[in-house]
Amino acid sequence: MPRAKTPQESPADDPDGPDLLRDLDRRNAYQLMIGGTPQSHVDLDDPTYLEYEYVRQIAHLVDLTAEERAPLRVLHLGGGGLTLPRYIAVTRPGSGQQVVEIDGKLLDFVRKELPLPRNARVRLRTGDARDVLGRVPEGAFDLTVTDVFAAARIPKHFTSTEYVALSKRALRPTGVHVVNLADGTAGAGLTFTRRQVATAKAHFEHVLLLADPGILRGRKFGNLVLMASDVPLPVAGLVRRAASDPFPSRVVRGKDLDDFQGGAKPVTDADAEASPEPPDDAF
Repeated sequence: MPRAKTPQESPADDPDGPDLLRDLDRRNAYQLMIGGTPQSHVDLDDPTYLEYEYVRQIAHLVDLTAEERAPLRVLHLGGGGLTLPRYIAVTRPGSGQQVVEIDGKLLDFVRKELPLPRNARVRLRTGDARDVLGRVPEGAFDLTVTDVFAAARIPKHFTSTEYVALSKRALRPTGVHVVNLADGTAGAGLTFTRRQVATAKAHFEHVLLLADPGILRGRKFGNLVLMASDVPLPVAGLVRRAASDPFPSRVVRGKDLDDFQGGAKPVTDADAEASPEPPDDAF
């Protein structure tokens, strides 16, 4: 999971509500905490600064998926501190983005305390992300980014083949389905992630994972980013960027991904489960 910065301020009185912790290393940057769990890092002076590894991994795809500064249509399922929408707004001006977040109070808090960059074309919507995903126009987006957590776990209705089908429906033929996963519980063998790979493969021709090698080896709990598309993904560029990241990650694709998946089968709504409970020391 994201590496937390040392806070300057203590959490708010409401232990379950949103709170901001100032980043001592940057003049105008904050970490969004919800219920004591770090959710987002935002630098208001420089939206291109991305503290969390998994957000940088998704940003690599954003950078590589179209010509430089070309606008994209992006649907963000899960809001947090709106870190990635900010990044896209300034690196790809004119991009049309929608953010769906079930917690209206969180959206209000972020609007007030972490305002978006000027001229950012970001529509914020309150509602269940899967419900909204099922109602967006078909073929409307270049990217769908699923980053939905409740009490540090991905709800089960965002893990099934039925959910992925809705994401594919929302995408253009060249679009990319992106998911932030969390896994690595000791002894579980990354079963959750293996099944998510199988679920994505049931719908898309090209699938890959980006993750810290230690997570892939089952040595620690953390984030893994899954990307899937019916057109080839920018593998060479992703490999270069992943290797040069401050915390290098590995791109798993092709036969290596087949081997990682093993005998794991796709998840359906009937047998879906939430992502694993993080260990006590995950944060």
